[in-house]
Amino acid sequence: MTYETIAVAPVTPTIGAEVSGIDLSRPLGNQQFQEVHDALMAHQVLFFRDQKLTLDQHKAFGRLFGELAIHPNTKGPDGHPEILPVYADANSKRIAGERWHSDVSCDPEPPMGSILNLKTIPPTGGDTLFCSMYAAYDALSAPMRQFLSGLTAIHDGAPNYSRTNNLIGDATPKTFPRAEHPVIRTHPVTGKQAIFVNPVFTVAIKDVPPAESKAILEFLYEHCARPHWQVRFRWQPDSVAFWDNRCVQHIAMWDYFPQVRSGFRVTVKGDKPFHRAH
Repeated sequence: MTYETIAVAPVTPTIGAEVSGIDLSRPLGNQQFQEVHDALMAHQVLFFRDQKLTLDQHKAFGRLFGELAIHPNTKGPDGHPEILPVYADANSKRIAGERWHSDVSCDPEPPMGSILNLKTIPPTGGDTLFCSMYAAYDALSAPMRQFLSGLTAIHDGAPNYSRTNNLIGDATPKTFPRAEHPVIRTHPVTGKQAIFVNPVFTVAIKDVPPAESKAILEFLYEHCARPHWQVRFRWQPDSVAFWDNRCVQHIAMWDYFPQVRSGFRVTVKGDKPFHRAH
């Protein structure tokens, strides 16, 4: 693929690309927007350096790709409900995203993508790893792909968010989303198949006995976490990562305690996952 308004440098052959020649704080023209979109479809997660974004500029960039979601558990800064603050320091009991996951997959219409802009970076550590669910699917045997394509998974926000709130001492009563999604989802733009279960939100495979459900999910979690389809991003101040939540899982490394790591994320609303047999 050739680009006229941006430069795109793949980080691995499977997933991830660094994008340069663009200022995300400024409105994008139609062609530049289209090239960023095309690069995201091709590489699944994009990395941008030296992007000094205000919260309003961050939201404006996200809105180019769709309506912004409001997180079901974490409040945004005053006047910015669509912003998810990301912050950890010496007093933190937990961090966001310390297990492999797809953002808010418990929602009936999970996010299309997330855009994270970190401002403060620890001296070392704090990387984010991303994993291609296309590549994980493609590596399955044909019989396994066929078997999984007929299954539905139950995703529930309550176990994860309740655990988080207990750790931080938040006793506010809340109701969290719960949904059923195909284990193998078809990407609505690329048409590719991707595994869509994760250990943070997926609680069971529907209509199979608990022991079978547990075995299927444990196999998939181990399979999806293999390094063969991963990319690791080393943050710098004012870096941005933009990932396609429909085909990517990620994990944030908490290896920098007690240092500070902070920034902001916007999340773009998505649509209901579906599976279309090829």
